[in-house]
Amino acid sequence: MSVIGIDFGNESCYVASAKAGGIETLANDYSLRATPSCVAFAGKKRVLGVAAKNQMVTNMKNTISGFKRLLGRKFNDPHVQNELKTIPYRVEQRQDGGIGIRVNYLDEEHVFTPEQITAMLFTKLKETSSHALQAQVNDCVITVPVYFTNAERKALLDAAAIAGLNVLRLLNETTATALQYGFYKQDLPEDKPRNVIFVDCGHASLQVSACAFTKGKLKMLASAWDQIGGRDFDFVMADYFAKEFQDKYKINAKTNARAYLRLLTEVEKLKKQMSANSTKLPLNIECFMEEIDVHSSMQRGTMEDLCGYLLRRVEQTLKKCLKDSKLTHDEIHSVEIVGGSTRIPAIKTLIEQVFCKQASTTLNQDESVSRGAALQCAIMSPAVRVREFSVTDIQNYAVKVSWDGEGGSPHGEMDVFPAFHSAPFARLLTLFRREPFNMQVSYAQPIPYPDPVIGRWHIKDIKPNEKGESQEVKIKVRINQNGIVLISSASLVEKKEAVENENPNEEKETAAQNSQAPSTQGGEPMEVNPEGGSDAGAQKDKKKKSASKVVELPLDAITHGFSQVELTNYHNQESKMIASDEQEKERVDARNALEEYVYDMREKLQEGPLAPYINENDRLNICNQLYDIENWLYEEGEDCDRDVYKGKLKNLHSQTDPIKARCHEFESQPSAYDELGHTIQMARKAVDEYRGGSLKYDHLTETEILNITEAADKAQRWLDDARNKFHRTAKTSDPPVKLNDIRHEWQTLSTCMNSVLNRPKPKPPTPPATNAQKQQGEEANETNQNGDDSAAHDKFSQHSGNNANKFAEDTMDVE
Repeated sequence: MSVIGIDFGNESCYVASAKAGGIETLANDYSLRATPSCVAFAGKKRVLGVAAKNQMVTNMKNTISGFKRLLGRKFNDPHVQNELKTIPYRVEQRQDGGIGIRVNYLDEEHVFTPEQITAMLFTKLKETSSHALQAQVNDCVITVPVYFTNAERKALLDAAAIAGLNVLRLLNETTATALQYGFYKQDLPEDKPRNVIFVDCGHASLQVSACAFTKGKLKMLASAWDQIGGRDFDFVMADYFAKEFQDKYKINAKTNARAYLRLLTEVEKLKKQMSANSTKLPLNIECFMEEIDVHSSMQRGTMEDLCGYLLRRVEQTLKKCLKDSKLTHDEIHSVEIVGGSTRIPAIKTLIEQVFCKQASTTLNQDESVSRGAALQCAIMSPAVRVREFSVTDIQNYAVKVSWDGEGGSPHGEMDVFPAFHSAPFARLLTLFRREPFNMQVSYAQPIPYPDPVIGRWHIKDIKPNEKGESQEVKIKVRINQNGIVLISSASLVEKKEAVENENPNEEKETAAQNSQAPSTQGGEPMEVNPEGGSDAGAQKDKKKKSASKVVELPLDAITHGFSQVELTNYHNQESKMIASDEQEKERVDARNALEEYVYDMREKLQEGPLAPYINENDRLNICNQLYDIENWLYEEGEDCDRDVYKGKLKNLHSQTDPIKARCHEFESQPSAYDELGHTIQMARKAVDEYRGGSLKYDHLTETEILNITEAADKAQRWLDDARNKFHRTAKTSDPPVKLNDIRHEWQTLSTCMNSVLNRPKPKPPTPPATNAQKQQGEEANETNQNGDDSAAHDKFSQHSGNNANKFAEDTMDVE
């Protein structure tokens, strides 16, 4: 199993995977690392990614893009209404007030939610990852903008669930970038943190975050954002040129969606060119509208003047992050920039002016987010071993909790999480209640979402104690690892009075019950009593003690996202569409295979290599069939089942395969005959060399040579007969001798030859020694004997000297 990180962008997506050698960004089926965030519907199939973007101009109504900004929102949302001004496809309001995207799919009108469209894109990314890694992919980490609210985060999780992905965590995009930056740093300090600013300006958003690094740890400090990006610069430039073309050519590009889309494409190219050139650059579009070619130009300075208000918003966002982080210029170590729009020189200049630091581009501006997500997924997944690196993210919005009053008292309210609070985190609240009540969690500050309410929870099964008094209720409010705020649990603490030391067994039971109470450790460092008081029976006699029992309370939640039933239905619908796509792919492949075979075979039969091997009547008959099939493919056979195409292809093969086999026989047999004749000549040459007394074969017997001779003569007779038959046979008839028969004869003769001629010669026997050699050997032995005697004498003399010295030493010791 492999783990991946997905950078889900408004314009394109990147997928990275953690491998043994590090992090690798995966390429799609077009060998590109970036997969466009586009989903298209064409007839009976869905077109995803690169292919969808390539046919955007010709299939505008059924090509969906820019749907990331529609996730989790309602149709009447002002943000959505503003987006609809730039969206060419059809969007409508659903019965529940949500967004419906209407497309033509399977020759019917279908309405999909933005979550379903996102799930289709995730299906493509999952398929790309599985193909690139040659392994099943389930676990993943998906990045989100820091400004995403609960509704948008829950919508993204629902989309991943529909696609069958197991999301280990939703990670803020700047946090993923910071992780990619800090994980490989070997020089991080252990005490004083290193503060780094990360600026991510992409296609549709600007995000700025401050981060503190220590060895093995990452802590986010503050974030600022604005929903502007490279596309906003494109819109400004496109509007400028549209107005110029209206004055100059009397055509209005805004009235033609296809022309305006082409203008946006050319303007984006021009913007990228201006990042590297300050000179005036041309803009030329052929047949723009009404067959009119348009021409214009623009300089970088003009673009910056037109987009001045956007640049001021960028500057305000940068300053806000600096202010919220409470860092001085001297405390900032460096500023890292990522995202395609940071390549705009004016934005880079603003970054350097605000932070008084040179903008650093050590990170990959396009792939750093996905690589950081893959790192986080590897850290969290048990399938991959990675060194520990702690990541502490932040909750970007302040959160408050409110609850119903009881007994005529006003409702209560409390701020539980301030802005930029660390996450994940949980806080335990203590209330005293007699009956079930409602709680509401909402944002305590302005957010880029029309409804500040996160959710409403109804806490049930609460009742007064035996004396009719309120009981203690503990509510756990949590920011989970996905940045989603929720009430995760509620429990009732039932207390009963007991006389001290009256029953020792009851003390043990009380201790056991207390051990079941919720822990206040591990992200739950505080217990808050927001009502500021205690039960009326809190003061007890010192001789008495209280026994408590913790009871979990059921919760009914009304919050964002689909219900489990809806998720199941959407997942089943996605599975059916995947199966339909696969079936359609097989059908199209079968049709293409038939069409390709028709064209290929017709060319070969008419004037190609197969023409000499078929008689005229059969050739005309097959060619007529090929013409009929071609016409059928473009008429009633345009949309048939896969088996119909396969049946027609099989019928064609049954008629043409014998012709191709006959052609192969006639073209291959001459060389096979020549090879057999060459082997016969080699056999006879070996026999002649043996008869001529050659030493090469003098180890062979006469019987073996006779066997080779007979085998060669037999093969020669068979070769002469087969060749005569081959030359007498017309090319339109099957040859009487097959290629396999020739190869069999060649194999038989070769085996007979090799088994005899390749047998190695036996080793010659050792010749007996002569008298002169014997005499030389005896003299050499005598010389060696004398040398040994001299060496023995020298050794004895040395040994005697050693004994003399030993005797002298012994004598001295005695004295």
